[in-house]
Amino acid sequence: MAMTMAGSREIGGYAQQLLNLAYDVGKIGGFGDVYKRDCNDLCRRIGLLSHLFEEIRNSKVDTNVHSFTSPSSPSSCLRDLQAVLRAAKRILLVVRNYDSKTSPDITGKKITFQFQSITWKLEKALGNLPYDHFTISEEVREQVELVRAQLRRAVERDGYLNSKIVSRALSEPLDKETNMPESDNGEIGSMHVENIGNVDHQSQGLVDIFPKVNGKMGPNREPMTYKLERSTSPSGFSLADHFNKADSDKEDDTATKSSKETKKPDSVVIPDDFRCPISLELMRDPVIVATGQTYERSYIKRWIDCGNRTCPKTQQTLQNLTLTPNYVLRSLIAQWCVKNNIEMSMGSVNGRIRKRDGSSHDVSGDKESINALVHNLSSESIEDQRSAATLIRSLSKRSTENRILIAEAGAIPLLVNLLTTEDKRTQENVVTSILNLSIYENNKSVIMLAGAVPSIIQVLRMGSMEAKENAAATLFSLSLVDENKIIIGASGAIAALIELLLNGSSRGKKDAATALFNLCIHQGNKGRAVRAGILVPLKRMLTDSRTCMVGEALTLLSVLVGHQDCKAAVVKASIIPVLIDLLRTGLPRNKENAAAILLSLCKKNAENLECIARLGAYIPLIELSKSGTDRAKSKACSLLDHLRKSRLL
Repeated sequence: MAMTMAGSREIGGYAQQLLNLAYDVGKIGGFGDVYKRDCNDLCRRIGLLSHLFEEIRNSKVDTNVHSFTSPSSPSSCLRDLQAVLRAAKRILLVVRNYDSKTSPDITGKKITFQFQSITWKLEKALGNLPYDHFTISEEVREQVELVRAQLRRAVERDGYLNSKIVSRALSEPLDKETNMPESDNGEIGSMHVENIGNVDHQSQGLVDIFPKVNGKMGPNREPMTYKLERSTSPSGFSLADHFNKADSDKEDDTATKSSKETKKPDSVVIPDDFRCPISLELMRDPVIVATGQTYERSYIKRWIDCGNRTCPKTQQTLQNLTLTPNYVLRSLIAQWCVKNNIEMSMGSVNGRIRKRDGSSHDVSGDKESINALVHNLSSESIEDQRSAATLIRSLSKRSTENRILIAEAGAIPLLVNLLTTEDKRTQENVVTSILNLSIYENNKSVIMLAGAVPSIIQVLRMGSMEAKENAAATLFSLSLVDENKIIIGASGAIAALIELLLNGSSRGKKDAATALFNLCIHQGNKGRAVRAGILVPLKRMLTDSRTCMVGEALTLLSVLVGHQDCKAAVVKASIIPVLIDLLRTGLPRNKENAAAILLSLCKKNAENLECIARLGAYIPLIELSKSGTDRAKSKACSLLDHLRKSRLL
């Protein structure tokens, strides 16, 4: 496409200014203890974005896609980023020199709101940036996605804000009055005024093809949930089948929940003293460590179990590893929860498990036996290890309570160490135990922190077929967290999953297909999958009716064709004729998805349109437009319109 030199120079100028701002921000230091974490987080995130600004500066910009004066143009998006970075630089300088006595007009509340506003605006600006206008490498895109994931978590924690108030707050000096949103208790609250649109726009057009999981549709909107009973999604993926070894008790229906375990109204802000410094979530079992700092028991225990011997907040060496219950703080948190009508998370406190219905029961005996089993995982006896892994596998499939207790007993790092054992039976039980434990949302981060992914991939490559199946299912479970999609994809998992898709058992192929689907929701993994040869097994699945995996293959293809390079690879692999055959002979759902994929391939591509016309797609499309499902009719009619406009009919 034609390029305008003036437009490219303008973009290059904006990018250079952003680079300069990022460099200035990186030089600011010497922050006080009060806002040190906020300042360091902001500096680190902006530093990671410097690579993005460099690549934008060096890009050849396509200026024909949008006018440079439109609200969504590259230049206007870069101006938004400039405004955020200037505000970031300003607040960092203010905080470095902040003294409440000499700056009485600048309250702590205003500073906190400023940090929240910058986080909110930066996430929105990065989401609006038209990446397709620039030449951005996969590695840098992944860095940006990682920053966006961190920002999204912070936004979800603090609440969405009013756009006008944020813009004014970022453009005005801190000592000028800004109408900050407040909750009833006078603290800065949240206002769900607008949807800032976190959906991956490149995948949004295919969102109706994605499998439903508990009724939630599409990528990147929120962490998906799934039920443990067997249920097949409309697309053909049996999403819950991977957890056939996990618990199916009625009370444990929703084993994986949203990223916020604690339910709280949007207007309520958790006091900072009630948050765990590690998770930043409301504490339910606060304990004091040797340095006098208070943490949520499960998080500080995991920190210690992973080999750390320092206080996360102060970085001081822990003289002992004693965890002393903070009864006073726990009582205050309980009173605050009652006052604000907040249900505390299910977890173990003082040897009791709190259920979702508010009741609780004693688990002291369970904890003792689980602790003994976990101890045996580190035994020098292979028989003891195998026996402990077998029992933990059995316990972890029974209930969420057991998954909590097993993780709190420090089992996860020990299980991860045993993933590479040469004893095949132990390995099968260990990987299945990790799969079962991963169903509980809080355990996912511990499994990732323990460095499980490389060992799971090794099992996927060299384990028994049962171990491979459950390794693939574990990667699917972990990849439900957006950030983990990036880490798992970059660790070499995709090639190993494709090998299982080619040569695995029927169960293993389904596990691999589902894991690949979830990983490929992330844009950077689509190119990896195509380069690793995913189209070979997909074409085989589409043409071999004996595999009964046509639906899975179509669902995976529907995700892949959201990537431009993948579209070209699909055409080169001669998959278009196969899709046209499915329009004629496939099941109604498969006809529908085949039409949707063909439409994606043919939009703005005259060559592919000519190809489907030459291969005789007209007649099956006409039939589909009359007798298909509602969605199939819509896709078929759109394709026919494109053919008519191109005068190919």
